[in-house]
Amino acid sequence: MANGQWYPPEWPDRIRALADGTLTPVTPKRAATVMLLKDTGAGTGPAVHMLRRRASMAFAGGAYAYPGGGVDLRDDDHQVRWAGPTRAWWADRLGVDETAAQAIVCAAVRETYEEAGVLLAGPAPDSVVGDTTGADWEADRAALVARDLSFAEFLDRRGLVLRSDLLGAWTRWITPEFEARRYDTWFFVAALPEGQRTRNVSTEADRTVWIAPGEAAAGYDKGELLMMPPTIATLRQLTPYDTAARALADAPGRDLTPVLATARLVDGEIVLSWPGHDEFTKHIPTTGGATA
Repeated sequence: MANGQWYPPEWPDRIRALADGTLTPVTPKRAATVMLLKDTGAGTGPAVHMLRRRASMAFAGGAYAYPGGGVDLRDDDHQVRWAGPTRAWWADRLGVDETAAQAIVCAAVRETYEEAGVLLAGPAPDSVVGDTTGADWEADRAALVARDLSFAEFLDRRGLVLRSDLLGAWTRWITPEFEARRYDTWFFVAALPEGQRTRNVSTEADRTVWIAPGEAAAGYDKGELLMMPPTIATLRQLTPYDTAARALADAPGRDLTPVLATARLVDGEIVLSWPGHDEFTKHIPTTGGATA
C-alpha cells in the first residue's frame, strides 16, 4: 500500500534536469512553522494542531501541515517588544545573525496567530493573553494577514511582548533544490496557552484538526493523509512524548543541522534521499519512466 508521501508528478523531470545541469536552483526563502501541542489527559500524549492545505494551493496542495509561513520583511523590526531568551541566544541556537534570528522567531509567532488564532505573547514577560477570539482581535489578525499591520505595530498597540521562551526550536529543513518554490524552514514546538483555542482562520486551509502524532503518522502510513517529508518526520519524533512540557524541555538539545535532499547518480539511476530519513528515498530512471 502506498503511503501519503507528497511527491508531485513534475518532480522526476525536475530532478533529471538538476542532475544534467539544465535546472538552476532558486534561493530558498526563510520560513518558520510551529507544532502547537495540547495535553489531552487521555493517556495518549499531547495532540498536535494540523491544517490541511487547500488542494488549489500551488505548493503542497492537499497536504497536512502545521501553521507557518515565510518571514515578513518587517519581522526584523528592531521595535519588536521581546521577552524570553535574547536575540543573541536565538542567533546562536538557530545558526544565524541576530537580525535573522528575530525575524524567524517573529515569523513563528506571527504565523501561528495568523493561521491558528493562537498568540504567544502577553502584557508582561511572565504572562500570556488568555483569549483572542473577539471581533477586535480578529480585525488585527486580518490586518496582519493583509500586511496592513506589522507584527511590531500589532504588539505595540496591544501593549504586548513576544514570548520567545514559549517556543522551542526543533528541527530545520530546506526544500530540495529541484523544487520551484523553496523554503529554509525552522520548525518549533509550543504548548497551547491556557485559555486560548485554535480556530480555522487560515485562507490556505480547508480543514484543521487536533490529532495525536501517532494517529496522524498511522494515517500517513495507510495513505490516508498526504504529508511532506518534514511533517511526517516530526510527527514520528513527537510520538514518544507523554506531555507537551517534556517535548519543550527536550527542544534545546535538538540538532538543527539543515535536512536537505540530495539527488545523485547511482548505477544508471538517480537516487533521491533525505539524510537521516531513509523512508523517503526515491529511485528515478535517468531517461524517464516510473519512480520507485
